[in-house]
Amino acid sequence: MSHFFAFLSRMKFIQRWGLMRNTMPENIQEHSLQVAMIAHGLAAIRNTYFKGEIDAAKVAVLGMYHEIAEVFTGDLPTPVKYFNPQIKDIYKDIENMAQKNLYNMLPDELKNTYSNLLIRKDEDTELWRIVKAADKISAYLKCVEELKAGNQEFSVALKMIRQELDASNLPEVKYFMEIFAPSFSLSVDELNY
Repeated sequence: MSHFFAFLSRMKFIQRWGLMRNTMPENIQEHSLQVAMIAHGLAAIRNTYFKGEIDAAKVAVLGMYHEIAEVFTGDLPTPVKYFNPQIKDIYKDIENMAQKNLYNMLPDELKNTYSNLLIRKDEDTELWRIVKAADKISAYLKCVEELKAGNQEFSVALKMIRQELDASNLPEVKYFMEIFAPSFSLSVDELNY
């Protein structure tokens, strides 16, 4: 018997943005799906417009799995996670242990299939850069949606995340932010036109 998928199903219970008032709560399962879709889109943009050769399907799957350690750790708020280098390093070690714990829950015959999703490999560094960018875009879009709902709690986070995205050296991020991100501030009626 393996508890692997039972643990993954608990992603829906891990709430994000724990230090902030949310008009619409977001769990890591919802977030991971959005990150996967954005990461896939970023890979497609790079391949289409910037002569990339990124495996968009693999990037999407990495996005689906990028938060799985949080079924053990919970979502540590960013100000805590990055409070100082020691906390950041310790938390990274805890995440790595959580990922290895999940990996060890798998039947031996499936471990090879899931190893690159649970244990980061050097050859996937560029794919993980895209997932990280998608994660930042997802956070930015959450801020946009909260501000659209009148929640000023996210105004500083929006500015800080936008600065990080504007400083990105990934051309697909700039493209996404210019072409796709503005629509998230529109109402459904405005989207229909």
